[in-house]
Amino acid sequence: MNKQCEMVVQYINDFGSITSKDAFIDLGIARLASRIYDLTQLGYEFDKATESGLNRYGDPTHYARYSLRKQPESA
Repeated sequence: MNKQCEMVVQYINDFGSITSKDAFIDLGIARLASRIYDLTQLGYEFDKATESGLNRYGDPTHYARYSLRKQPESA
């Protein structure tokens, strides 16, 4: 497993969930969805919730929040 994937799993274990903004600001990971994909290929299972908010200009936006449902047995 690469370092970014390890950081994503650790972040979710520490804080319960992660968004793209969390990944970018706290971990320096710009492509969270790609890391989630990589982790699913390794046997991890995630719950994905779509949330709504406002961007910096006050316009509505939607984003995904991932939480870990199941880790592979070997992890």
